[in-house]
Amino acid sequence: MRVQSARPFLKWAGGKGQLLREFAVRLPRAVKEGRTDTYVEPFVGGGAVYFCINNHYAFDECHIFDINEELVLAYTVVRNDVEELIEVLRDTETAYLELDTKKRQEFFYTVRTRYNGSKASIRWDRYGKPWIQRAADLIFLNRTCFNGLFRVNSEGGFNVPFGRYKNPQILNQEVLRSDSVLLENTSIHLGDFADSARYVDANTFVYFDPPYRPLNRTSRFTSYSKDGFGDDDQRRLAKYFHELDARGAQLMLSNSDPKNEDPNDHFFEDLYPEYTIERVSARRMINSNGERRGEINELIITNYSTDRSGPSVC
Repeated sequence: MRVQSARPFLKWAGGKGQLLREFAVRLPRAVKEGRTDTYVEPFVGGGAVYFCINNHYAFDECHIFDINEELVLAYTVVRNDVEELIEVLRDTETAYLELDTKKRQEFFYTVRTRYNGSKASIRWDRYGKPWIQRAADLIFLNRTCFNGLFRVNSEGGFNVPFGRYKNPQILNQEVLRSDSVLLENTSIHLGDFADSARYVDANTFVYFDPPYRPLNRTSRFTSYSKDGFGDDDQRRLAKYFHELDARGAQLMLSNSDPKNEDPNDHFFEDLYPEYTIERVSARRMINSNGERRGEINELIITNYSTDRSGPSVC
């Protein structure tokens, strides 16, 4: 079923919206022809790829994972309690937009303090109204903070400052309702990427969007998870990619291209020597130096040959 307005409900650093066309033309033929039963995304993040692919292709079931418990909570609330979430966000938006800049700033930091002060591990047996408010606070902070980021400190506290937007859209009920419908065939999991193994077989398509390997020290972005994702994690992911390949699953992975900074850096060629590695152009969106924002290459790695047949639907 096609859901017209389905798209990410959060702004997300490293979101793949600008590369959707590149991914779509490289999808396996079996996905394009509706012959793949299961879609798995072990690092869902903002969900740009998930919302596109699940909206345009037929899967019996989808499984999305993330280690960010706040993100997992937000997806779960959007799927299960979207009308209650919309009601809370409507009240929040109305109250916020009536304020002047100074009062908005005070409002923002009050919500941020409440959000950080009420942080607790997700326990699904306690899931209910308190989590709806928490998901609403996350969406509010995401829509009104500086650059629309989600960033946490070493203690896991949200630490992005106030953003001075004149008329931010805090509530988009059409998108939230569409996303809720699309999530009906989807299991939402809190966990490490390797936890997805139990759902992967030869009739599965898996898209990996791990935290990107920094191109240099200045491009390192503080993670949306307090634990980070370093080179050893990239190596562990490559080993997992090989394991799923041996099962016959069709796999796609995206990452940064170290050769943007160092032509002699063969990190990913060494990790994925037997797979197809393609470079596509993307725009660097996050950099403290505006002059270093611009066109760069990113990598798309697949374990199958891409035929580029059919239209790009995303």
